[in-house]
Amino acid sequence: MATLGANASLYSEQHRITYYECDRTGRATLTTLIDIAVLASEDQSDALGLTTEMVQSHGVGWVVTQYAIDITRMPRQDEVVTIAVRGSAYNPYFAYREFWIRDADGQQLAYITSIWVMMSQTTRRIVKILPELVAPYQSEVVNRIPRLPRPISFEVTDTTITKPYHVRFFDIDPNRHVNNAHYFDWLVDTLPATFLLQHDLVHVDVRYENEVKYGQTVTAHANILPSEVADQVTTSHLIEVDDEKCCEVTIQWRTLPEPIQ
Repeated sequence: MATLGANASLYSEQHRITYYECDRTGRATLTTLIDIAVLASEDQSDALGLTTEMVQSHGVGWVVTQYAIDITRMPRQDEVVTIAVRGSAYNPYFAYREFWIRDADGQQLAYITSIWVMMSQTTRRIVKILPELVAPYQSEVVNRIPRLPRPISFEVTDTTITKPYHVRFFDIDPNRHVNNAHYFDWLVDTLPATFLLQHDLVHVDVRYENEVKYGQTVTAHANILPSEVADQVTTSHLIEVDDEKCCEVTIQWRTLPEPIQ
């Protein structure tokens, strides 16, 4: 069976992981991983003549609704990685995009699949994908886009960790809502530092439900779930504004033999 989108245009570029893209352990943050992937995607679009300005001239913009992220190893400070991106497939309402992040030896560090929609700049509602804005990617036209895993449905309990965050002007991107990568700062920061120093990321499932806008106060919730596997832990996360669900995330972690100092 042919690989979905195998004939689609593949774009790649290199990126050096800087100190300000890492946490105190010297590992790139989850936010950085998404930022460099989306940057490669934007550079591909620019190379194909589909700049942000050109797309917005049609009164629309691309918005991500889901990510599924497999992580073998997080890049480290000063490491040069290669990011490859392909707009693999689309149907009238959804586009499927893949990302590969590899080290200097070609070993895969992360694989990201994502679902995107086209949103009206005026009504803020999903609209049909305009063929002229997707044709240059040479994406495969399909009836159904592959399904990505849904995060665990979040439930607030007596042990839920909760923190509020105020949305700053600098959290807003050209689509006029919170940059989707910024959610990961809130989500991961909710967890204790002792937890973050004892665990490595393995897999992340993300589903965005509603936009977060400038001036709002978001509430980030996190649950550290019981695990039946000695060296693995799952956390469940929720971002909400005034009890409206904005984003749900499930993260799988690997427990380190010794905490990072």
